[in-house]
Amino acid sequence: MASHFKEGNSTSSSFSYFILDGYEDVGSLRYFYFMLTAMLYIVIVIVNTSLIVVICVNRSLHEPMYIFLCSLFVNELYGSTGLFPFLLVQILSDIHTISVSLCFLQIYCLHTYVNIEFCNLAIMSYDRYLAICCPLQYNTRMTCNKTVIFIIVVWLYSFVKFLITFSINIRLTFCGNIINSLCCQNYLVVKLACSDPKVNNIYGLFGAVLTILVPLLPILFSYMKILKVCFSGSKQTRQKAVSTCTPHLSSLLYFSFGCTFVTIQSRIDMSSVPTVLRLILSLYLVIVPPFLNPIMFGLHISKIRTNLNIFSVIKC
Repeated sequence: MASHFKEGNSTSSSFSYFILDGYEDVGSLRYFYFMLTAMLYIVIVIVNTSLIVVICVNRSLHEPMYIFLCSLFVNELYGSTGLFPFLLVQILSDIHTISVSLCFLQIYCLHTYVNIEFCNLAIMSYDRYLAICCPLQYNTRMTCNKTVIFIIVVWLYSFVKFLITFSINIRLTFCGNIINSLCCQNYLVVKLACSDPKVNNIYGLFGAVLTILVPLLPILFSYMKILKVCFSGSKQTRQKAVSTCTPHLSSLLYFSFGCTFVTIQSRIDMSSVPTVLRLILSLYLVIVPPFLNPIMFGLHISKIRTNLNIFSVIKC
């Protein structure tokens, strides 16, 4: 069946579905991959949901920093849920196909997830800048109302920005329907277009610059100011800065690494890489940040850790 589709790729036609070629080597180990993926997804859902509930039910955590964290954890659930259920079905399936509409919906979910994550980290860095560099003005400059407005703008901006890419790409006519990946990726889908995808590539590049540049500017500004205060401030100020910024910087670094890696691996041949490693690397962005962020912030921030312990005791 696969060979039949591959022969059809040489002629100009439009397809109603794509074939995901990244599952060819799953074979007899499909149940192992299924269990591994299911366990990861369950853990991600449990840890993120637990922290969202803890932040929502404890009035002492109804502060800007924790509200931003809650938005971050909601986005982790959104990103992982946009892919994991589909992935679990594909691992057990014998025919790895996805409809064109569902493929574009998956691309939309993953791209908005990435954009929301970056923007969330950007406003969190600005929040840390105000807390460390302007502590006396913090309560007036970062109110709960402003926090909610920031979060609404981040989510709306991310959904609207990629909606333009989505509307451009969905009009494409495809000469091929085989995607060498475990899931739909915008770059790989556009490569299959019959017509010249120049407009798509230009806007895709423009969108990528916006995704990186818009959040990067407040992040750089915030940490330049924080470093300036650290170098000129007391030891206590430096300790406070390190304590509050460590989880945020860690999250920013491994998320940036993941975005860079996913961009590179979508443009090179990964067929020689073992299936289990290719599975993990392809899903880095929906595994590592959703798994590590709750652990990093939950364990490092004492107020969350204390409330999480209380919550566990009450539940028992």
